[in-house]
Amino acid sequence: MADQRSARATSPTRTRKKTAPKKGPEHAARAACQSLEGLIGHRAEGVSAVRRSDDDGWCVVVDVLEVPRIPDTTSLLASYEVQLDKAGELQEYRRVRRYRRGAADE
Repeated sequence: MADQRSARATSPTRTRKKTAPKKGPEHAARAACQSLEGLIGHRAEGVSAVRRSDDDGWCVVVDVLEVPRIPDTTSLLASYEVQLDKAGELQEYRRVRRYRRGAADE
């Protein structure tokens, strides 16, 4: 039994290759929110869409609080379409919609 343990202890161990983490949709969403907040100075409320773009980058729709009001249901929000390259760097952005928080989608 002791011989089996020592044989296992001296056998070469398998080394696992460490692969770089993939930059998927979660990374793209976080990068888009941070970049957009820095550029426009408004707080991101969330992400409503993430999709791959034609150049292997990402297109992320970020919802932003533009005008806070009381009551909160009357605050103005906007949706911004943010284009990222495959490294997650911001390429361009544009506002695609502005709406009241309490308004339902049509």
